[in-house]
Amino acid sequence: MRLSRYFLPVSKESPADAQIISHKLMLRAGLIRQTAAGIYTWLPLGYRVLRKIEQIVREEQDRAGAIELLMPTMQSAELWRQSGRYDAYGPEMLRIKDRHDREMLFGPTAEEVITSVFRDSARSYRDLPRTLYNIQWKFRDEVRPRFGVMRGREFLMKDAYSFDMDETGARHSYNRMFVAYLNTFARMGLRAIPMQADTGPIGGDLSHEFIVLAPTGESDVFYHSNWEKPAALTDVDFDDVDGLRSIVGGYTADYAATDEKRDEAREAEAGDALRQSRGVEVGHIFYFGTKYSSAMGMKVQASDGSEVIPHMGSYGIGVSRLVGAIIEASHDDAGIIWPESVAPYKVGLINMRADHEGCAAACDDLYRKLEAAGVEVLYDDRDERGGAKFATMDVIGLPWQIVVGPKGLERDVVELKNRATGEKIELSASDALAKMAQRATA
Repeated sequence: MRLSRYFLPVSKESPADAQIISHKLMLRAGLIRQTAAGIYTWLPLGYRVLRKIEQIVREEQDRAGAIELLMPTMQSAELWRQSGRYDAYGPEMLRIKDRHDREMLFGPTAEEVITSVFRDSARSYRDLPRTLYNIQWKFRDEVRPRFGVMRGREFLMKDAYSFDMDETGARHSYNRMFVAYLNTFARMGLRAIPMQADTGPIGGDLSHEFIVLAPTGESDVFYHSNWEKPAALTDVDFDDVDGLRSIVGGYTADYAATDEKRDEAREAEAGDALRQSRGVEVGHIFYFGTKYSSAMGMKVQASDGSEVIPHMGSYGIGVSRLVGAIIEASHDDAGIIWPESVAPYKVGLINMRADHEGCAAACDDLYRKLEAAGVEVLYDDRDERGGAKFATMDVIGLPWQIVVGPKGLERDVVELKNRATGEKIELSASDALAKMAQRATA
């Protein structure tokens, strides 16, 4: 994409109402614009990041055996009355009436919808276990929306729901999602710690929040210093019950808990290794048994002919919130530093002199070859000062920058900059192309 033809409204100054770094940088880098309190338009660059994150989430859900569908944003109040949550949920639920005076709501979550769909479709043990998920916009009418996409009212969320014949099967489904979440966040370059957590309005007796440490997090968290960022688990057998249980046991052996679930005895055992921080929740998983299936009248036939109420779990990931969380975890004074897996473009190609015939020809040639090699490239071909181009590339945080200038061309070299480390090297245009093409296929 040529920057001269792109829509990228970057800003030099941080808006006065932006309180945390991710909100400031998302506005400065032209990722989002607010349209109402807690509601944002995703501009082209931000939308590309959102879709990259969504795709990683989707791939790891599919790999864990979950099946994608799409549920509506608008839900019937009657479904929520069946579960008993309509009056209990609170003012965060946006309640409306349609033209026929039917009570509706903009879904803050989808346990009721998916339970009704599965209840009306599943008949016997042959239909279970199943885990179904969707990636859809949700709405919660926060009393004080703030921190940009970190605590907005409208947000993109992946929510999955498991259905099993009994508790043993449900806990295996829970472990599947636990490991899928470890992989998801590891692929995004995040240190997301699974912590024992309160179940809140979802209900149930088993729950973990996946927390990214950040000083702007919404809650206090406590964890053992042993906890490190995990690598993606590439050879997991999601059908191996004992294997998954062992993985989850390993990642929960060291103490980690949110403020609501603190354990004084375990904290005392940790001693000097206990750490306290603020954290951003990016994922939350629950096992809640038959809470919804029982309330909404779901039964299936077991292999012996008896009727069984399925056990359920739900599993959420804040897709849009992750954009802010990644920025909180990966930035410097100049701007965002995107991990390559979620970067909107892999390379920023900078023409230092748009009015220089040789620079223009060299950049055009390299741009075409990068695109042909499958490298996502944003080409700054604008007639702007070099300093302004560098500032733009730094604030939007693309992982690599290739700089082409008259002096370098005289020596047949370009400059390659690693945004994360700041390292700069000179090499031939063909070598820069080969290096970026190799990373694009890695």
